[in-house]
Amino acid sequence: MFTLRIEHGIKDFGLWKQAFDRDPVDRAASGVVGHRISRPVDDSHYVVVELDFNELREAEQLLANLKAKVWNSPAVSPALHGAPQTRILESAV
Repeated sequence: MFTLRIEHGIKDFGLWKQAFDRDPVDRAASGVVGHRISRPVDDSHYVVVELDFNELREAEQLLANLKAKVWNSPAVSPALHGAPQTRILESAV
């Protein structure tokens, strides 16, 4: 199992969640088999998203699509504030 972990600042959670739910990269067709959204208890303007995949190449491709099609477009990601930090993790257990 591989997890694409994405952290970034946001302007407004409701606006961010609407954009996430529109799913401009078609997560299911991209190989996402599960996801989690977390927020720090002391920072309402920050989110952590974890997207799970069975294959490393699927995680790498979705990350490339996010960079090319989502994060560089204010129309697609209107609540994004700052550059996302990403990391692909492999389950060790």
